[in-house]
Amino acid sequence: MDRMLSSEEAARRLGVKLTTLYAYVSRGVLESHRDPSGRGSLFELSDIESLATRSRGGRRTESRLATVTTSVTQLRHDEGPLYRGRAATELAAVMTFEDVAGLLWQTDADGDWSVPDLGVCPLRDTLERMRWALVLCGATDPLRADLRPIAVTGAARRVIAALVDVVGPAPLDEVASSPISQRLARRLGGSVPSSSAAAIDAALVLMADHELATSTMAVRIAASVRSDPYDAFTAGLATLAGPLHGGASQQAYELLVLAERDGAQRALNAALREQRLLPGFGHMVYKTGDPRFVTLLSFADGLLSAERRALLQEVMELAAAHAVPLPNCDLGLAALSWGLEMPPDTGRTIFAVARIAGWTAHYMEELGERPLRFRARSVYAA
Repeated sequence: MDRMLSSEEAARRLGVKLTTLYAYVSRGVLESHRDPSGRGSLFELSDIESLATRSRGGRRTESRLATVTTSVTQLRHDEGPLYRGRAATELAAVMTFEDVAGLLWQTDADGDWSVPDLGVCPLRDTLERMRWALVLCGATDPLRADLRPIAVTGAARRVIAALVDVVGPAPLDEVASSPISQRLARRLGGSVPSSSAAAIDAALVLMADHELATSTMAVRIAASVRSDPYDAFTAGLATLAGPLHGGASQQAYELLVLAERDGAQRALNAALREQRLLPGFGHMVYKTGDPRFVTLLSFADGLLSAERRALLQEVMELAAAHAVPLPNCDLGLAALSWGLEMPPDTGRTIFAVARIAGWTAHYMEELGERPLRFRARSVYAA
């Protein structure tokens, strides 16, 4: 016999009242079993899961315990993310990252984007250096518990500047007021600094937010218990660091490197053998193509050599010929950093820096909601 659920757990999993559950039994939709303890009925877990799936049109989803209403970002299948009603793909061509941060925060883009003095980082790995900088930013803020919007956005600017600063050594001729994209491009070691800055700026804009992504949910949950912004950003960064989220572009980068060495066919076949899917392809939201990829590709195209441009096209055509889902932003970030001869983890670095802007907007929005509203319930199965 399958694992069994009590009447209460079965009803909770289905999102119905006990009377409705028993009505399912009387109509023959569900079969109940006698509880040996004599305290009611039991139901087979597989039967409940099957009914839950059918009742949601075949989608295996849990009962929703909190509805998140947001005015920060809306996702559209054909346009991608809209920040406060404006398409990110269009903003990438007309606004700087700092301006977009101001749009998301509903505040003036002007502010202090200077680098805080955190000392010398003893770590080498880029992600570890960013974690170090984030922790130090919070530890050196004497009023980190100040949750007023002006304090939260100030903390965000401070964190963004610090994360960029630890990516690499600062150029000797750098001006303190340089744009974030220019600082980041020079630290990542782009081969064409002026083109690098424009491309990095567009990438930062495109990756600034993506509605309720997993890392954003982590930040909102932290905000719901009134964690300070530094702790909330830490929760987001920990989630983003996963290979299936912020780290996905590095796998796409490695696919391109392998294709350059061994040929597109061998590289794609190897990726499918090892991972069962192609990194940088497919998206759960954009079934007809990720609009962010198209914009990123337009910037990457001018930075790639003719040989690499042709190879990227071959990779995409081979994937399309075998009905692989369309490219996503991870392939766009990979192509951009590959074309600029930047490190393999550049995509994740851009993602982390950019997403602080979106997390900040969601953090402040969540502060206006009822505290502790996120409380999931499990379905206990003996």
